[in-house]
Amino acid sequence: MTIIEKIFGRHAGKQVEPGDYIWTDLNLVTMRDFGGPNVIMEYLENFGEHPVFDKNRVAITFDLHIPARTEQVAQNQKILREFALRQGLRLFDVNTGVGQHIILENGLVKPWDIVVGTDSHMNLLGAVGAAGFGMGTTDIAGALYRGRLWFRVPQTIKVVINGALQRWVTAKDVILLVLKHLKTDGALNKAVEFAGTAMSTMTLAERITIASMVTEMSGDIGFIEPNLNVSQFIKSRVGQDVEAIAADPDAHYEKEYEFSIDGLTPQIACPHLPDKVKSVEDVAGKEVDQVFIGSCTNGRFDDLALAGQILRGKKIAPGMRLIIVPATTEVARQALKAGLYDIFLSSGAVITNPGCALCTTGHAGILAPREVMVSTSNRNFIGKLGKGAHVYLASPATAAATALTGKITDPREVSHGC
Repeated sequence: MTIIEKIFGRHAGKQVEPGDYIWTDLNLVTMRDFGGPNVIMEYLENFGEHPVFDKNRVAITFDLHIPARTEQVAQNQKILREFALRQGLRLFDVNTGVGQHIILENGLVKPWDIVVGTDSHMNLLGAVGAAGFGMGTTDIAGALYRGRLWFRVPQTIKVVINGALQRWVTAKDVILLVLKHLKTDGALNKAVEFAGTAMSTMTLAERITIASMVTEMSGDIGFIEPNLNVSQFIKSRVGQDVEAIAADPDAHYEKEYEFSIDGLTPQIACPHLPDKVKSVEDVAGKEVDQVFIGSCTNGRFDDLALAGQILRGKKIAPGMRLIIVPATTEVARQALKAGLYDIFLSSGAVITNPGCALCTTGHAGILAPREVMVSTSNRNFIGKLGKGAHVYLASPATAAATALTGKITDPREVSHGC
């Protein structure tokens, strides 16, 4: 069986195959400040103040419009706070960070788990072998009441990535390469398993980068078999041994793709699609107004440290705006302790509170019409960050190099001595 077939089979208590429909218990139900208030309103309309199925298996996270930017956002967050208080639920308020990262750091997720939430990038939990799914209001409201949902077992695609990355080439460049070939509909309603020599040695931060962009392929979930370091991280957070998870050697896959990254160069997704990918060399020199380093895809400490290596002792280009946002408060503390805040502030960057930040409108730093931004986020759809703006997706290394020159720049061109 594939990983998703194993997880669904265990939870359903029977052998499952692609196309089967199952009802299964959930390990965790989450909602965020965006989408969460609608869930609560629907829950109250249908179930009143009936206690949720298990208050210890529900988490509310604030990570998008934080702190509240408008009266409506403030009211929505108040709805969530009051519901959490009445129900005795765990709530991570505006001082915590990106929801999926928060539940990982707080030991609420482990391999074999099924987790649902109101965020379309819940599938980044596949980085630790958990099945995370973003769902709509009605499904999450029902899950709060019953602790169960129905699923259709998906087909699985296998993506094998072999080779070794050159310096300044990152996991973001790898997933952009994959997107270039699979396109934004290449994993529609499918699970994806990433394997190969390159994947086996990737850190948790790198795995999060890979898994988070399965959404951009229209995939349901992306899995990476946890290695020892990832398992040790999860064990340290959940406080118990972690059961290994892997596909069977004879598992059946709908399709298989194989990539070698030995000669891979920095990649960049051009406006306005995540799969419109080119080599950074091919678009170098394009003038840029703003750079964003952060998001659920590239906001971990490792991502910020990589940018710091390039920015250390240097100033961003005149007229450039560089916005850096740690994924969580834990990451922010790590960055502060490592001296990264001093590097970033000395370079001319703005550092804001942990959260999703410039993934969509609602956060400080939205672009004016026709302005250009290089972002380490996962989406660059037209209008998502300002009407008429143009967004390129790249790695923290490429983003930092671009901030120094004011033009799209290959990090290998400015990294001498780093």
